Amino acid sequence: MQICLMDETGATDGALSVLAARWGLEHDEDNPMALVLTPQHLELRKRDEPKLGGIFVDFVGGAMAHRRKFGGGRGEAVAKAVGIKGDYLPDVVDATAGLGRDAFVLASVGCRVRMLERNPVVAALLDDGLTRGYADADIGGWLQDLLQLIHASSLTALTDITPRPQVVYLDPMFPHRQKSALVKKEMRVFQSLVGPDLDADGLLEPARQLATKRVVVKRPDYAPPLADIATPNAIVTKGHRFDIYAGTPLTE
Repeated sequence: MQICLMDETGATDGALSVLAARWGLEHDEDNPMALVLTPQHLELRKRDEPKLGGIFVDFVGGAMAHRRKFGGGRGEAVAKAVGIKGDYLPDVVDATAGLGRDAFVLASVGCRVRMLERNPVVAALLDDGLTRGYADADIGGWLQDLLQLIHASSLTALTDITPRPQVVYLDPMFPHRQKSALVKKEMRVFQSLVGPDLDADGLLEPARQLATKRVVVKRPDYAPPLADIATPNAIVTKGHRFDIYAGTPLTE
């Protein structure tokens, strides 16, 4: 994949070359999207809209830390949607990981989560965030146990992941109408990189075959159900809907 690669660390250790080789990235000086190694983290920038700033994954500080400390925890809609109850903490495959926010919420309440991400740039951002998270004194211990990244296409990986999870979580990219500054900024940069998930409808059936209990699909409240398959089971929040579909139980 071609993208502009930039190193702002001032170091001469070749870290950018190692990164490019690992994720199969080629430097393209004229690409409007840039993956930038800063002294603090790896970030994605839209070069023709510098005011949007850089997007990076941060499990340790910022909004994620605030959500972990002061958010609803088990009471969050995503936690209810995957079926967390009492001692039941399902094993989850997040097949559309994005920046890892929902996966992190589920891990922070005790679920083991495997994140799938097919875009190499997004996978590199997630990996950078995980590396810093794993090294953190506060969250590193449980984060290493509960949150991991698999760089693969969901369409193929969903058919051969073992062991099978109890829940598959899907949050396909869908054009957002919200005017919130953060969503607008992130979606503009993100959609410039990956575009909408045009093949997202094809994820529902393999997800239902893989999950032993349920599939949860996060949709904006104005979006039709995935693959136009309606379900009476949903958790509705302000602005979103978590549609719940039955999985395929394990056979003895």
